[in-house]
Amino acid sequence: MNQRPITEDDLHAYVDHALAPERRAEVAAYLEDHPDIAKRIIGYADQRERLRAALAPVADEPLPATLNLARMIEARRRRRLPLQWAAAAVLLLCIGGIGGWVARNSLQPAPGGLIALAQEATDSYHVYAPDHVRPVELRASDTVQLTQWVSNRLHQPVKVPDLAAAGYRLMGGRLVPTSHGPAAMFMYDDDHGDRLVMLTRPMNKTDQNAPMMAQSRGEVGGLVWADGGIGYSLVGQAPAESLRPIANEVRKQAREI
Repeated sequence: MNQRPITEDDLHAYVDHALAPERRAEVAAYLEDHPDIAKRIIGYADQRERLRAALAPVADEPLPATLNLARMIEARRRRRLPLQWAAAAVLLLCIGGIGGWVARNSLQPAPGGLIALAQEATDSYHVYAPDHVRPVELRASDTVQLTQWVSNRLHQPVKVPDLAAAGYRLMGGRLVPTSHGPAAMFMYDDDHGDRLVMLTRPMNKTDQNAPMMAQSRGEVGGLVWADGGIGYSLVGQAPAESLRPIANEVRKQAREI
Protein backbone atom coordinates (compact mmCIF):
# COMPACT_ATOMS: atom_id res chain seq x y z
CA MET A 1 0.00 0.00 0.00
CA ASN A 2 1.39 3.39 -1.01
CA GLN A 3 2.04 5.84 1.81
CA ARG A 4 -0.08 8.98 1.79
CA PRO A 5 1.88 12.13 0.87
CA ILE A 6 3.09 14.23 3.78
CA THR A 7 1.14 17.49 3.78
CA GLU A 8 1.66 20.80 5.55
CA ASP A 9 -1.24 19.85 7.85
CA ASP A 10 0.67 16.69 8.81
CA LEU A 11 3.77 18.75 9.66
CA HIS A 12 1.82 21.14 11.90
CA ALA A 13 0.04 18.22 13.57
CA TYR A 14 3.47 16.67 14.17
CA VAL A 15 4.57 19.80 16.03
CA ASP A 16 1.34 19.76 18.07
CA HIS A 17 1.66 16.02 18.89
CA ALA A 18 -1.77 15.50 17.29
CA LEU A 19 -0.93 12.60 14.96
CA ALA A 20 -1.72 8.94 15.43
CA PRO A 21 1.44 6.91 16.27
CA GLU A 22 1.62 5.34 12.81
CA ARG A 23 1.27 8.66 11.00
CA ARG A 24 3.75 10.35 13.38
CA ALA A 25 6.30 7.66 12.51
CA GLU A 26 5.74 8.32 8.79
CA VAL A 27 6.25 12.06 9.26
CA ALA A 28 9.37 11.45 11.37
CA ALA A 29 10.84 9.29 8.58
CA TYR A 30 9.99 12.01 6.05
CA LEU A 31 11.76 14.67 8.13
CA GLU A 32 14.78 12.41 8.45
CA ASP A 33 15.08 12.46 4.65
CA HIS A 34 14.39 16.20 4.33
CA PRO A 35 16.73 18.09 6.74
CA ASP A 36 15.74 21.52 5.39
CA ILE A 37 12.09 20.91 6.24
CA ALA A 38 13.09 19.33 9.56
CA LYS A 39 14.98 22.50 10.47
CA ARG A 40 11.84 24.55 9.76
CA ILE A 41 9.68 22.21 11.84
CA ILE A 42 11.98 22.34 14.89
CA GLY A 43 11.73 26.13 14.59
CA TYR A 44 7.94 25.87 14.76
CA ALA A 45 8.26 23.60 17.80
CA ASP A 46 10.59 26.10 19.46
CA GLN A 47 8.06 28.91 18.91
CA ARG A 48 5.32 26.67 20.35
CA GLU A 49 7.31 25.98 23.53
CA ARG A 50 8.25 29.66 23.96
CA LEU A 51 4.58 30.68 23.58
CA ARG A 52 3.54 28.08 26.15
CA ALA A 53 6.17 29.28 28.61
CA ALA A 54 5.23 32.95 28.10
CA LEU A 55 1.48 32.50 28.50
CA ALA A 56 1.33 29.71 31.08
CA PRO A 57 1.17 32.17 34.04
CA VAL A 58 -1.82 33.93 32.43
CA ALA A 59 -3.64 30.63 31.96
CA ASP A 60 -3.20 29.88 35.66
CA GLU A 61 -4.72 33.16 36.85
CA PRO A 62 -8.16 32.87 38.55
CA LEU A 63 -11.22 34.30 36.82
CA PRO A 64 -11.74 37.93 38.00
CA ALA A 65 -14.66 38.38 40.39
CA THR A 66 -16.20 40.91 38.00
CA LEU A 67 -16.62 38.15 35.44
CA ASN A 68 -18.34 35.74 37.83
CA LEU A 69 -21.40 34.46 35.98
CA ALA A 70 -23.77 34.52 38.97
CA ARG A 71 -22.79 38.07 39.93
CA MET A 72 -23.23 39.34 36.41
CA ILE A 73 -26.69 37.78 36.09
CA GLU A 74 -27.78 39.21 39.46
CA ALA A 75 -26.48 42.66 38.58
CA ARG A 76 -28.35 42.61 35.32
CA ARG A 77 -31.55 41.48 37.04
CA ARG A 78 -31.28 44.35 39.51
CA ARG A 79 -30.99 46.77 36.66
CA ARG A 80 -34.07 45.08 35.14
CA LEU A 81 -32.42 44.61 31.80
CA PRO A 82 -34.36 42.75 29.13
CA LEU A 83 -34.18 38.98 29.42
CA GLN A 84 -32.49 38.58 26.07
CA TRP A 85 -29.58 40.74 27.26
CA ALA A 86 -28.96 38.42 30.21
CA ALA A 87 -29.17 35.40 27.90
CA ALA A 88 -26.64 36.97 25.58
CA ALA A 89 -24.28 37.61 28.51
CA VAL A 90 -24.62 33.99 29.65
CA LEU A 91 -23.91 32.75 26.15
CA LEU A 92 -20.84 34.96 25.80
CA LEU A 93 -19.54 33.89 29.18
CA CYS A 94 -20.01 30.21 28.37
CA ILE A 95 -18.15 30.63 25.10
CA GLY A 96 -15.41 32.57 26.88
CA GLY A 97 -15.23 29.98 29.66
CA ILE A 98 -14.90 27.11 27.20
CA GLY A 99 -12.28 29.06 25.25
CA GLY A 100 -10.40 29.80 28.47
CA TRP A 101 -10.26 26.16 29.47
CA VAL A 102 -9.18 25.13 25.98
CA ALA A 103 -6.43 27.78 26.10
CA ARG A 104 -5.48 26.66 29.60
CA ASN A 105 -4.99 23.07 28.44
CA SER A 106 -3.12 24.08 25.30
CA LEU A 107 -0.78 26.40 27.20
CA GLN A 108 0.43 23.86 29.75
CA PRO A 109 4.19 23.39 29.35
CA ALA A 110 5.14 20.29 27.39
CA PRO A 111 6.51 17.47 29.57
CA GLY A 112 9.54 17.01 27.38
CA GLY A 113 10.54 16.79 23.75
CA LEU A 114 13.48 17.62 21.53
CA ILE A 115 13.23 21.37 22.20
CA ALA A 116 13.77 20.81 25.92
CA LEU A 117 16.67 18.42 25.31
CA ALA A 118 18.35 20.82 22.88
CA GLN A 119 18.10 23.64 25.44
CA GLU A 120 19.52 21.40 28.17
CA ALA A 121 22.50 20.46 26.00
CA THR A 122 23.15 24.12 25.16
CA ASP A 123 22.91 25.10 28.82
CA SER A 124 25.37 22.34 29.76
CA TYR A 125 27.77 23.57 27.08
CA HIS A 126 27.62 27.14 28.38
CA VAL A 127 28.26 26.00 31.97
CA TYR A 128 30.94 23.33 31.52
CA ALA A 129 32.73 23.84 28.18
CA PRO A 130 34.45 27.11 29.24
CA ASP A 131 35.60 25.52 32.52
CA HIS A 132 39.35 24.78 32.42
CA VAL A 133 39.58 23.56 36.00
CA ARG A 134 36.95 20.83 36.30
CA PRO A 135 34.76 20.63 33.19
CA VAL A 136 33.99 16.94 33.88
CA GLU A 137 33.39 14.92 37.04
CA LEU A 138 35.12 11.74 35.84
CA ARG A 139 37.91 11.89 33.29
CA ALA A 140 38.44 9.68 30.26
CA SER A 141 40.82 7.47 32.26
CA ASP A 142 37.77 6.48 34.36
CA THR A 143 35.54 5.61 31.41
CA VAL A 144 34.46 2.26 32.87
CA GLN A 145 33.40 3.89 36.14
CA LEU A 146 31.75 6.76 34.24
CA THR A 147 29.75 4.35 32.09
CA GLN A 148 28.52 2.37 35.09
CA TRP A 149 27.65 5.52 37.01
CA VAL A 150 25.51 7.17 34.32
CA SER A 151 23.92 3.86 33.29
CA ASN A 152 22.80 3.20 36.86
CA ARG A 153 21.40 6.70 37.33
CA LEU A 154 19.57 6.74 33.98
CA HIS A 155 18.34 3.14 34.55
CA GLN A 156 19.50 2.07 31.10
CA PRO A 157 22.77 1.04 29.43
CA VAL A 158 24.68 4.08 28.20
CA LYS A 159 27.60 3.90 25.78
CA VAL A 160 30.25 6.62 25.74
CA PRO A 161 30.74 7.52 22.05
CA ASP A 162 34.23 7.26 20.58
CA LEU A 163 34.82 10.30 18.36
CA ALA A 164 38.56 9.84 17.81
CA ALA A 165 38.05 9.23 14.10
CA ALA A 166 36.46 12.69 13.84
CA GLY A 167 39.40 14.29 15.62
CA TYR A 168 37.83 14.66 19.06
CA ARG A 169 39.17 12.93 22.17
CA LEU A 170 37.01 12.14 25.16
CA MET A 171 37.72 14.40 28.12
CA GLY A 172 35.23 12.67 30.44
CA GLY A 173 31.71 13.23 31.65
CA ARG A 174 29.29 13.83 34.49
CA LEU A 175 25.63 13.67 35.43
CA VAL A 176 23.73 16.93 35.03
CA PRO A 177 20.28 17.75 36.47
CA THR A 178 17.40 18.67 34.17
CA SER A 179 13.73 19.33 34.78
CA HIS A 180 13.12 15.90 33.26
CA GLY A 181 15.52 13.98 35.48
CA PRO A 182 19.27 13.31 35.32
CA ALA A 183 21.11 13.36 32.01
CA ALA A 184 24.54 12.04 31.06
CA MET A 185 26.93 14.62 29.64
CA PHE A 186 30.11 13.70 27.77
CA MET A 187 32.67 16.29 26.69
CA TYR A 188 35.19 16.12 23.84
CA ASP A 189 38.13 18.28 22.76
CA ASP A 190 40.03 18.50 19.45
CA ASP A 191 43.27 19.57 21.25
CA HIS A 192 42.92 23.02 19.67
CA GLY A 193 40.44 24.42 22.17
CA ASP A 194 37.25 23.42 20.39
CA ARG A 195 34.93 21.37 22.58
CA LEU A 196 31.79 19.35 21.97
CA VAL A 197 29.14 18.31 24.46
CA MET A 198 26.90 15.27 24.00
CA LEU A 199 23.87 15.03 26.29
CA THR A 200 21.61 11.99 26.58
CA ARG A 201 18.65 11.09 28.78
CA PRO A 202 15.40 9.11 28.61
CA MET A 203 12.58 11.00 26.93
CA ASN A 204 9.17 11.41 28.50
CA LYS A 205 5.97 10.78 26.56
CA THR A 206 6.87 13.16 23.73
CA ASP A 207 9.38 12.46 20.97
CA GLN A 208 10.17 8.87 21.90
CA ASN A 209 11.48 8.54 18.34
CA ALA A 210 12.33 11.62 16.30
CA PRO A 211 14.58 12.33 13.31
CA MET A 212 17.83 14.20 13.62
CA MET A 213 17.20 17.94 13.49
CA ALA A 214 19.53 20.90 13.40
CA GLN A 215 19.31 23.40 16.25
CA SER A 216 21.04 26.70 16.91
CA ARG A 217 20.97 28.98 19.96
CA GLY A 218 23.26 31.94 19.68
CA GLU A 219 26.81 30.85 18.94
CA VAL A 220 26.09 27.23 19.91
CA GLY A 221 24.79 24.89 17.24
CA GLY A 222 24.21 21.19 17.00
CA LEU A 223 21.78 18.37 16.34
CA VAL A 224 19.13 16.62 18.41
CA TRP A 225 17.22 13.36 17.90
CA ALA A 226 15.59 10.45 19.74
CA ASP A 227 15.78 6.67 19.28
CA GLY A 228 13.79 4.12 21.22
CA GLY A 229 12.78 6.52 23.95
CA ILE A 230 16.31 7.91 24.44
CA GLY A 231 17.19 11.45 23.44
CA TYR A 232 20.56 12.70 22.23
CA SER A 233 21.91 16.18 21.55
CA LEU A 234 25.39 17.03 20.23
CA VAL A 235 26.38 20.70 20.44
CA GLY A 236 29.41 22.91 19.96
CA GLN A 237 30.52 26.28 18.64
CA ALA A 238 30.14 25.21 15.02
CA PRO A 239 27.41 25.24 12.36
CA ALA A 240 24.98 22.41 12.96
CA GLU A 241 25.48 20.86 9.52
CA SER A 242 29.24 20.60 10.05
CA LEU A 243 28.52 18.43 13.10
CA ARG A 244 26.06 16.13 11.30
CA PRO A 245 28.69 13.46 10.35
CA ILE A 246 29.80 13.31 14.00
CA ALA A 247 26.19 13.13 15.19
CA ASN A 248 25.55 10.30 12.73
CA GLU A 249 28.50 8.43 14.24
CA VAL A 250 27.13 8.98 17.76
CA ARG A 251 23.77 7.61 16.66
CA LYS A 252 25.38 4.62 14.97
CA GLN A 253 27.37 3.72 18.07
CA ALA A 254 24.35 4.19 20.37
CA ARG A 255 22.36 1.73 18.27
CA GLU A 256 25.04 -0.89 18.80
CA ILE A 257 24.39 -1.14 22.55
